[in-house]
Amino acid sequence: MGLAGLSALALSSTQALAQEEFITVASTTSTEQSGLFDHILPLFEEETGIEVRVIAQGTGQALDTGRRGDADVVFVHAKAAEEEFVEGGYGVERFEVMYNDFVVVGPNSDPAGVAGSDDVVEAFATIAETESTFASRGDDSGTHKAELALWGMADVEPGGNWYRETGSGMGPTLNTAAQMPAYALADRGTWISFQNRGDLEIVVEGDDRLFNQYGVILVNPEMHEHVKAEEGQAFIDWLVSEEGQEAIGSYELNGEQLFYPNAS
Repeated sequence: MGLAGLSALALSSTQALAQEEFITVASTTSTEQSGLFDHILPLFEEETGIEVRVIAQGTGQALDTGRRGDADVVFVHAKAAEEEFVEGGYGVERFEVMYNDFVVVGPNSDPAGVAGSDDVVEAFATIAETESTFASRGDDSGTHKAELALWGMADVEPGGNWYRETGSGMGPTLNTAAQMPAYALADRGTWISFQNRGDLEIVVEGDDRLFNQYGVILVNPEMHEHVKAEEGQAFIDWLVSEEGQEAIGSYELNGEQLFYPNAS
């Protein structure tokens, strides 16, 4: 083989290696469907050369993906479940990254009469009492976990014809709520980016119990030796760095900020 051929082969091998430098991140549907990843991942990839491949699923499913070793990093929003993941040895350390809040949306006809309330637990109790249609994700996501906690605070065990579980992500659940129409709990990021609102509008917001914290965790390489620990930690370090935090805070849609960086 001539010199030119050897050079071409070396270049091809280098490009192939570069293309193979990627990590898999199991994350929530809210970080993807809100458009956040489309905003921040190109910045990280340009700086590090590490491609990020996202598996978007509910938080419970994302943590299960991490437990199986099918992801290098999990980026989710259910603090208790995240801490359990780390305590079980599946994750190395949990880092807080950003927050926003949940909102209750519902039809503008407001059959339960909860619009304008800042007491989300009272609103949930009223929705159940009036048997007003409620669309639940029903998928063990962070949003679903938060919703179930609110029903618990309201001393309600949801069920019956008025309570519809979609078993799907935030976007499809909002589509279902718009079509019925029905009330639903949504993270604000996905709600801001959601276009097919129909008659839906925010009816309850501002309660401290609607706070929504996101955390990121490296899957434990001692549990799964194939985990790309160095590259995964580089992604985490970037997210909590000044540059990563600025990138998160700069993401806006329609003049509204979707996430607020708060890495400690």
